[in-house]
Amino acid sequence: MKTFLVGLLLWSAVSLHAQAAGSPQKSAEGHRASSSSVDAGDYVYISAQGPRGGDGELPATFAAQVRQALNNLKAVVESAGLTMDHVVYTTVYLTDIHQYEEMNRVYGEFFGKTPPARAVLGVAALPDPAIAINAVAVRNLTERRAVSPPGYKSDEPFSPGILTRDRLFVSALPAIASAGDKASDDPAAEVDFALDRMKAVVEAAGLDLGHMVFVNPYLTANFPARVMNQHYASRFEFGNTPARATIEVASLPGGAQIEYTGVAVRDLKERRAVRPRNMPPSPTASPCVFAGDTLYCSAKSGFIPGANGGVYTSTAAVQLRQTMRNQMDNLEEADMDFCQVVSTTVYLDNLADTPEFDDVYVKYFHGKLPARTTVQQIAPAERTADKDGHYPDLEQVSLIAIRKGCH
Repeated sequence: MKTFLVGLLLWSAVSLHAQAAGSPQKSAEGHRASSSSVDAGDYVYISAQGPRGGDGELPATFAAQVRQALNNLKAVVESAGLTMDHVVYTTVYLTDIHQYEEMNRVYGEFFGKTPPARAVLGVAALPDPAIAINAVAVRNLTERRAVSPPGYKSDEPFSPGILTRDRLFVSALPAIASAGDKASDDPAAEVDFALDRMKAVVEAAGLDLGHMVFVNPYLTANFPARVMNQHYASRFEFGNTPARATIEVASLPGGAQIEYTGVAVRDLKERRAVRPRNMPPSPTASPCVFAGDTLYCSAKSGFIPGANGGVYTSTAAVQLRQTMRNQMDNLEEADMDFCQVVSTTVYLDNLADTPEFDDVYVKYFHGKLPARTTVQQIAPAERTADKDGHYPDLEQVSLIAIRKGCH
């Protein structure tokens, strides 16, 4: 059975590989293949920018590395004809969460009175230590404004939410009421607190959780996913939940064990969930959700669905072929194609797999490659099969696509 399933895995991607054309573009972060940014019309998606300068040199101090990463980000933003005021969301990845405060001091220098929404994550490894920053920028500053829940006070350089003409970008707020507080030791209480904080930001924008199109729950290894899923599912309509990427990370700011960030659409008429016909509805995640012409798709792994489902290979490159098969099902249900993908986030079990992963990854795209962020969020798994022949997930990919011509 395992031999057959692996064969099926390999065969499933052949037709897509035949369509691939062009050579990969190498980013400044090293081996991964991406475009530095992709102009998607109303929004520009910017790949994670690392701490090396244009000469390839790594600054000597952490503060200088943060400044270089932000200067790299600024250069990409400006090359798109925008300024840092156009940035509406960033994700900051740190290999040492204890450097959070120092990162904040430098980060605040680059944004004005209305900084973007933001998430900060502690991860196990990055293409270049010790920081990477990705971003989304809006082209039209009309109606761009910060939103805050009632009574919210903070001197941190991010806005709880950024509202644009058609969307709301929600920050990952710490799971503590104020600086110096301790996160709850009760997982159920902590997940409810984090969900309540996300809900408060959404409601401050005049929306509700039903407007969410994509959510990232970030949780540490010690946090019970079962508790998170139970409490999360109670907040959303069954079968019409947001797309979701549930990501285990090494650490979170303030000692939190879980936090949420996401995107909401302002007009519910512009929101539509997409689910392949052979996939049952889920209480926790829709495969993809439209926000107007933008499709947000859940993170997928190399899991083979069905009665004998599971991951049946011990290499990230071969798992990726099934992952892309799973994402292709979602795109086809939306009458879309990989050439319309504008941004991806790649979570690898081990960054050493990047070259082999990229050899497969680039074959699914023709034309300009999507903007991309690649991280190793936790320590590598033991690559051995369980009693049923299942291997651990060695990669996950979430994506954003736009319903326009191939870019």
